Amino acid sequence: MPYKAERIFILYMPWVFSILFSSMPVMSYLIAWLGSFFIFFMCYTGHIKPLPTDRSIGEQIMRPIFLVQIIFIGYMACSSIFYFFNLLGFGNLDQTGDLYDQAAFKMPLLAQCQRYYILGHAAFVTGIMVFMKYPVQQKYYYQKDRLHNVIFIIAIICLPVSALSLRVPGLAQFYFQLSALSFIAGTLALAFAIPLKKMGYTAVCGLLYVSNFYQALMSGFKEPIIISVLVLGIFLYPSYKTAVKVIFVPILLLLFFYLPTYNQVFRQNAWTENANTNEAYELALDATLNPDEEISNWGFLVFRLSEVDMFTTFIQSTPGKVDYYGFQLVEQSAAALVPRVFWPGKPNTEEMIMERVYDAGVVMRNSNVSAKPAYIVDGYLSGGIIGVFLSLFVYGAMVQIISQKAEQLFGGYILGTALIFSGLFQIFWRGLSFEFISNSVFWSFITMLIVHRILVGINFLKRI
Repeated sequence: MPYKAERIFILYMPWVFSILFSSMPVMSYLIAWLGSFFIFFMCYTGHIKPLPTDRSIGEQIMRPIFLVQIIFIGYMACSSIFYFFNLLGFGNLDQTGDLYDQAAFKMPLLAQCQRYYILGHAAFVTGIMVFMKYPVQQKYYYQKDRLHNVIFIIAIICLPVSALSLRVPGLAQFYFQLSALSFIAGTLALAFAIPLKKMGYTAVCGLLYVSNFYQALMSGFKEPIIISVLVLGIFLYPSYKTAVKVIFVPILLLLFFYLPTYNQVFRQNAWTENANTNEAYELALDATLNPDEEISNWGFLVFRLSEVDMFTTFIQSTPGKVDYYGFQLVEQSAAALVPRVFWPGKPNTEEMIMERVYDAGVVMRNSNVSAKPAYIVDGYLSGGIIGVFLSLFVYGAMVQIISQKAEQLFGGYILGTALIFSGLFQIFWRGLSFEFISNSVFWSFITMLIVHRILVGINFLKRI
């Protein structure tokens, strides 16, 4: 199907219809929420722009139009359904929800937030579609038979280098990029090793993967655990389609169901009650396998999986009590790029972000809580509807441009998108406040160029 730019406007139909029904909050919310699935459908059927044909779908899942869109939009726009059910009185889907008494007040705010979400989704996909051009013109190539060894070496080297970066002044911001790159490289190495049926090589790669998975369990964060399983399944899918569907899909569903309990108990013991990580792990595992009725996953699904409740508070305060920030957040994001070693008096980034949280009344100033706004919220705070559209369009454009640049520099999809882009730019999967996004993306891009120069220097990547 030929690409026609005017088809982009189809993406905005759910947003338009949700506005037309704004006087009916429940209907408006459902139109906007279902609109994201309409956009998914339009993308993956090629009605807006043909999908890349240089690889099969299963062999390009890590590209932005697939994985980044599904994770980022799923977390941002689709997860609010549990909050919606809670407002209707369905706590745990079978009992009165915590917000039921506030439904008349909260439902219009929820619908308004969801209209921003669907607008943001459309703008994000627009940014991707405008710049999506495959196949990418390659500038470098490599010998295919050396690929799995180089990936394994990257996994091994990046792990200690990332730990070292924490101890060297000015290099701490490279820690997260390099540790994530090591994890993705180790997972990709294991996915390559299994089909080769080399027991020794597979065992070493497996130990590296298990080590990374254990560290994820001990981190107190749920995302690394889910990502470790998800990425391995994606990498194995082209070679073992049936096995991945039968094994990995149920595992991901079980993790989604049980991880909230595990995380809640682990954090309570490791972060609050000062238990060591091994004790916290054992207590969390026991609580997960033998659940207590007092520990419910419903609160996680309503208030933690989705950040829409916080968004409703920002909408109530801006622009009514606090004016739009205009370009202030963009300027703060630019300032966040400067390493503290060059600017000793640089303002604390988290404190800058928390100022707008305090001003909106999301949390009290004397509370010991971190509640940083999501990326789309910062877009709204910057300029309402226009801010949401522009910020999400730029987000989609940057995701696509950087992914294609990685493929251009690293000889194609495997090294470029599957390893370098997915390893260094994982922050795109979730999306955080402007300042954190800009800082992480900028220094990840610098890291990408450094890795590229190293691979060229050792004569693995060769100029075409």
